[in-house]
Amino acid sequence: MKRNKFALQLLVFGLIVFSFIACDNDFAAIESDVVNSDNATNFTIEDFTSNIITYTKPLGPVQTNDFGTGLSTLGIYDDVYGRTTASFVTQLSPETFDPDFGNETIIDSVVVTIPFFSTASSFDDDGNVVYDVDSIIPNGDTYKDLKLRIYENEYFIRDFDPEGDFNESQAYFSNKTASNTETITTLMGEELEFTDNEDPEGSVVGNTIKINSDPFILTDVNDVDDDGIETILETQNPGIRIKLDHAFWQNKIIDKEGDAVLSSQNNFEDYFRGLYFVAEPNEDNDGDFFILNTNNANANITIYYSNTTTSTDGVDSTNSDTYVLNFGPNKINFFDNDFTQPIAEGNSETGDSEIYLKGGEGAVAGIKLFQGFYDEGAGITNFDKFRSDFVNLDENNEFESSKRLVNEANLIFYLVDQNNEQNNEPNRLYLYDIDNKSPLVDYYLDGINNTLPSFSIVNHLGPLERVDNDDPNSEGVKYKFRITEHINNLLLRDSTNVELGLAVSLNVNIEEAITQREVQTPTNLDFNIPASSTVSPRGLILHGNATSDADKRVYLEIYYTEPNN
Repeated sequence: MKRNKFALQLLVFGLIVFSFIACDNDFAAIESDVVNSDNATNFTIEDFTSNIITYTKPLGPVQTNDFGTGLSTLGIYDDVYGRTTASFVTQLSPETFDPDFGNETIIDSVVVTIPFFSTASSFDDDGNVVYDVDSIIPNGDTYKDLKLRIYENEYFIRDFDPEGDFNESQAYFSNKTASNTETITTLMGEELEFTDNEDPEGSVVGNTIKINSDPFILTDVNDVDDDGIETILETQNPGIRIKLDHAFWQNKIIDKEGDAVLSSQNNFEDYFRGLYFVAEPNEDNDGDFFILNTNNANANITIYYSNTTTSTDGVDSTNSDTYVLNFGPNKINFFDNDFTQPIAEGNSETGDSEIYLKGGEGAVAGIKLFQGFYDEGAGITNFDKFRSDFVNLDENNEFESSKRLVNEANLIFYLVDQNNEQNNEPNRLYLYDIDNKSPLVDYYLDGINNTLPSFSIVNHLGPLERVDNDDPNSEGVKYKFRITEHINNLLLRDSTNVELGLAVSLNVNIEEAITQREVQTPTNLDFNIPASSTVSPRGLILHGNATSDADKRVYLEIYYTEPNN
């Protein structure tokens, strides 16, 4: 990866040098958004529509483990395709092994906590922190409750694939399988009961989780001031916080003190195989969808207990302590799709009128640029013609000099009317090299914003443009992807005209850090999709190259300059 980045840096430097050389040779470098054909006679816009093929690629079960970023999904999501229900299973990892719980140990409470992805944004009138929550879909001022059940997991989650190469990690898939031939059938063990439903935070009623963006303020009920106010012990970020019945944990953990099952991670994983979180719709047959931060330090099961110790002079004292079980190391997401809008296999030869994109076990798109023949009799393809129009080639058909200088190239897709009152289309899509399973060169040359991923790589992967860009709930119109350097690579460096892919993206930043996920196919075909697409529930429909609406047909626009004469 370091060598690749170094090579890209050299490439950028070379492009800058080439730009100056080109300008010295009577090329005018003109920005497309400030110059047009009315004020610059040597500036031209050209679009390519007839030689683009776009088609739908429906997906089978997708790999949903081994993310390394703590992304787990849970909940209910409805869109133009129908309903997706997400659940997940996770191993647990004790913070300490060979615990000494002391004498006369009594569990005071057992709490499961899973934070949302959130950032502190301001303070309210009382000085309390106000959080912006990024991981509830759809986002809004109010949220829908969710019914949740938690079970002991009885399936042993393997680290490595016994049928694969040495040290090859085991892939697990969204349909509760480990392969085409291995189905996971033993997930659901004993159901864990929720307790203390009169929780002062009001976060749980029965098995229904009351969702909001408020932090959890933990207080000491035994430390009250003169005004009857309990001392604040800790403030935790917004998320899911549930109290569980004590009996299961007394038998499973506390009573196993001194047993080998609590002596190491391997022993523990075989003894206690984790928890299975199952989402169900609420009483209104509805619910929200959550992206959970299961790698967060506060994502855990915490057993609060007390014990009795006796001093040397025979005085008994009561002590309080905790035993913490973190989430991980292995987590797997499962998706149950109930689609009312079927996703059919697209036509890779002629393209589709509509392109279906759906995260998770949904669909991506294939995109082929400069397809077909310009002169079939002479064997001249549209790509050959395009290249010859822009560059001079030597006898080996390699770049010699430029005829035209590409200033900007954009691939533009228009949305089909979703008939969706929420206008909840994905804000970001991810364009990539489908053949090499990697980002385009433009991805690396854009600015990455790790603090606010929604505003990251926005020049190359343009966010959804809406009727009112100041209103995130207004109707979506189009996406624009800047692929200038990809086109320059085709022209100047004889790069292969690879097929491109287009997918829904939850977070475009993680595509470089996480390898693409496997897709399970009937013939075990080697096919992968972007990582962030597998955990996004969102979907939409785009106009393709064969749409009857000519004004919304996908097209490639190229802004270029001619030499001054």
